[in-house]
Amino acid sequence: MNKSLISCLVLTMSLLCFPLFSQTENDTTLLGLPGDNLDLFATLDLFQKSSTIEAFEKSLNEEKTGINNLDLNLDSKVDFIKVVTKQDGDDFSFILQVDVTEKETQDVAVILVSKDKDQKVTMQIVGDVDLYGKGYVIEPKAAAPAVTANPGYTGTEPVTVSAPATTTVVVVESAPVVQYVYSPVYVPYYPPYTYYYHPPYFAAFAVVAVSAYHHNNYYHHGGYYGGHGNTVVIHNENNYNNYNNSRNTSNTVNHNNASGNYNRNNSSGRPSGGSSASASPSTRPSTSQSRGSSASTAARPTTSQSSNASRSSSASSQSSTAKKSSSNASRSGYSSSSGSRSSSRSGGGGGRRR
Repeated sequence: MNKSLISCLVLTMSLLCFPLFSQTENDTTLLGLPGDNLDLFATLDLFQKSSTIEAFEKSLNEEKTGINNLDLNLDSKVDFIKVVTKQDGDDFSFILQVDVTEKETQDVAVILVSKDKDQKVTMQIVGDVDLYGKGYVIEPKAAAPAVTANPGYTGTEPVTVSAPATTTVVVVESAPVVQYVYSPVYVPYYPPYTYYYHPPYFAAFAVVAVSAYHHNNYYHHGGYYGGHGNTVVIHNENNYNNYNNSRNTSNTVNHNNASGNYNRNNSSGRPSGGSSASASPSTRPSTSQSRGSSASTAARPTTSQSSNASRSSSASSQSSTAKKSSSNASRSGYSSSSGSRSSSRSGGGGGRRR
């Protein structure tokens, strides 16, 4: 009795908890745009944990990191993303770019880092409108204000001074990359890479299904908020406007967007390994079965029988023609060799008929 009761309680608790976890992962929907293959929550999280801009660029493009799944030229290989730095005093713009073709470059997103007069640092990542739509801004969650207990409070409800945090809080000023760019040893980084030239550590790897990619990177969302449906404004409009003055767009990307090529690529062209393997056998057996059914039908035997009948009919006609010519030749008194050949042919044709 006790075991049955315990089992029922465990099952009930499991059913109650499951919707909570599933809702947490699905509360941000896919955009249906190329930006679905570069999670900006994960990108900003990786940026803050990087020691330098070069280290961030390398980690972003490594397969083992699993953050870059972008394929703008639709060759089923992940594109290399380079990081271009622009600085204006204490305002930084770290631009993520892809060389789509030899002559076309597409901006993917820009990371804005600024320091105000009170030495407060703000950090945001803004997705490019061609890849994420308008107003797609992600930023770290702010720390909750501290609660100070009143020493003279005599009420019945005690005040909890320190409570465990329910979400991850990111302190921007303590991020290694922020400390680096505002340090005296900072040296601006200018990537030398082009469409044909990539760093030695980068080897183009195959893209994965966007649903699997989204699932694998969702754990980065804990310390950040924003995106569509959330009111997040850009803190430093001047810094963002300066970036927009030199923003790069690609005609190839615009054409693929307008034609819906990225959506088709997400649904069928980018399956994971298991999905593509299952799709191939499902079509091949049906093809072989159709071939077998066509081979097993009576069409081919009927065709061969009709062809044999036609051959027999033609042989009969040739035989009757030969007989007529032979008869005419005998009446005329001609016994030429051609007449004898016709007679022999007629005898052969008659034998085939019997």
